[in-house]
Amino acid sequence: MKAIRLTRVLLVATLGAALVPVGALLTGCTHEGAETAVATKYTCAMHPQIVRDKPGDCPICGMKLVPIGPDRTPVSTPAAAGREALAPLTIDAAKRQLLGLKTVAARRGPFETSIRTTGRVAADETRVHHVHTRYEAFVEHVTADFTGKFVKKGEALAYLYSPELYATQQEYLLALKASKSLGASGVSSVAQGGQDLLAAARQRLVLWEVAPADIEQIEKRGEPIRAVPVYAPISGYVTGRTAFHGMKVMPADTLFDILDLTHVWVLADVYEYELPRLSVGQRATMTLSYWPGRVWNGTVTYIYPAVDEKTRTVKVRVELDNPKGELKPEMFADVTLHGPTREVLQVPDDAVLESGARSIVFLDLGDGKLLPREITVGDRGNGLFEVRSGLQPGDVVARGANFLLDSESRLRAAISAMTSSTPSAPPAAKK
Repeated sequence: MKAIRLTRVLLVATLGAALVPVGALLTGCTHEGAETAVATKYTCAMHPQIVRDKPGDCPICGMKLVPIGPDRTPVSTPAAAGREALAPLTIDAAKRQLLGLKTVAARRGPFETSIRTTGRVAADETRVHHVHTRYEAFVEHVTADFTGKFVKKGEALAYLYSPELYATQQEYLLALKASKSLGASGVSSVAQGGQDLLAAARQRLVLWEVAPADIEQIEKRGEPIRAVPVYAPISGYVTGRTAFHGMKVMPADTLFDILDLTHVWVLADVYEYELPRLSVGQRATMTLSYWPGRVWNGTVTYIYPAVDEKTRTVKVRVELDNPKGELKPEMFADVTLHGPTREVLQVPDDAVLESGARSIVFLDLGDGKLLPREITVGDRGNGLFEVRSGLQPGDVVARGANFLLDSESRLRAAISAMTSSTPSAPPAAKK
């Protein structure tokens, strides 16, 4: 029994001595007299709590373990470097049809940068008129008797009685009589004095906004007008009314508000990051979702100076003609702000895959071969991307299934990188 045990001990010692060179190769140890290197550890990129002494698969997700250094940071290897790479693809006609994959050629053509947004129709604030009197009076009759009524320029809105105005009319009639009687005088200064008195009385009526037609009526009738009419200064809609029968009005009172809707504003919201593409004078078009086929053309006339802190948008004013009154205040509208047109190299936006850090297209080389290529894009608008570099006119690119192509290309690149970086078997120890 002792002989058998001794034999086993010698056998173990002999095998251990033979395995030392192999272990040295696996752990990176050198020959005698060299320093011992630290063994490489492996972990899962998705589950860093998994740490192994040798390559393999993650027991949780099944991904390949990646090497890490002593400070638990990933070691740069061809496999790790190739994870962000893209590999060429070969897809036959049947698979292309199944994926709905199409191709299109990059071409130079007119490109317009437009901003699509929503807006709200508003009244033109410069076309709102407030009707006042220049004297104290009493309302005897109202013809614009409800809010929303359309009135024409020169139409009587109400009739007012003012004792002070009535007395002024009498003074004007006396001055008129005096002017006629003094005009026959042979003394020129006396005749001129009568004319000056008449002109002063007439000017007082004009300053109180008595219409010239009413002054002529006073002259013809030879007696004052008891209830003087107040006329509409413009054609429009009565949007506000404070004049009622029997009430006393003062010069500070607003009797009527009249709004002209033949010209309106559209207030559109534009995000702050789109401001560099916006300028006063731009052409704008407006449509209504419930009025298909109808387009209103206007111009950007003002960009408001403040950004809304909640929506991060800026108000933009577009002015439109509205001769038929079809546009009403507070209507919601779709607004397009058109930028300048220029000639650029362009591709459809569904041919470009944006990953945040870069933009990728798949170049069609023919015979089913697709080559991923990084490009530099500029503005985007009307379903097109401006291409600044990476493509030439006539280059054919894939469109319609770029997310699937990108996934397949990354998968193939990762598999190729892992295959090329698989460590070969260590050399056998020399006998």
